[in-house]
Amino acid sequence: MHYYRYSNAEVSCWYKYLLFSYNIVFWLAGVVFLAVGLWAWSEKGVLSDLTKVTRLHGVDPVVLVLIVGVVMFTLGFAGCVGALRENICLLQFFCGAIVLIFFLELAVAVLAFLFQDWVRDRFREFFEINIKSYRDDIDLQNLIDSLQKANQCCGAYGPEDWDLNVYFNCSGESYSREKCGVPFSCCVPDPAQKVVNTQCGYDVRTMTKNKWDESIFTKGCIPALEAWLPRNIYIVAGVFIAVSLLQIFGIFLARTLISDIEAVKAGHHF
Repeated sequence: MHYYRYSNAEVSCWYKYLLFSYNIVFWLAGVVFLAVGLWAWSEKGVLSDLTKVTRLHGVDPVVLVLIVGVVMFTLGFAGCVGALRENICLLQFFCGAIVLIFFLELAVAVLAFLFQDWVRDRFREFFEINIKSYRDDIDLQNLIDSLQKANQCCGAYGPEDWDLNVYFNCSGESYSREKCGVPFSCCVPDPAQKVVNTQCGYDVRTMTKNKWDESIFTKGCIPALEAWLPRNIYIVAGVFIAVSLLQIFGIFLARTLISDIEAVKAGHHF
């Protein structure tokens, strides 16, 4: 019996340039994220004094933008160059990283579902830490304001959480004009006002609690998010499935291209 090895194996241009196109989008997105993050840091003077990042007790949203940018830039670059140069090492790095990210996302989703109370406690701690640093970073301040306005909520579990912030604290030691108040994002919007009243939350908590809901949101953001999730479960599931399918598609393209390259190399060495 005779065995034949065909020497006409070749790398599929279809998979090669499809993987390149797939990665160029992520690489360009990574460049945009990095540019936005570095611009935001330059505006805040962080690039000239990097110790400002360590002095912030809360989370600087720009750090998250930069981390996402670095990951997308690195993976996009590895995928693009690996596909064009038919470099197995870069393609394996890209494929392995995508697989790792995929299983991390899956593990986080499962653990968050199984340990909801633990996740809720950690989220409350995270929110309270950032409430304390509300006035320390403009990007963090904008993020909290956006969250409160979008979900019509105030604080982690209620307006009283703003006592954690030195500027809004009701204690006698505070001399801030914002004492016993809340940020303007907690205020119930007045349709008649065309200009945002940033002082609408001043002295609100000096009134009796049964009058708070006339001027501010009294529901906490954690209960608001818990109520939002069941109402939008199909949207969340759809996003998760779409992201997962994109990752699986990228893994498939990378593995197929690696197999083609290995087949060509095996044919050459025969």
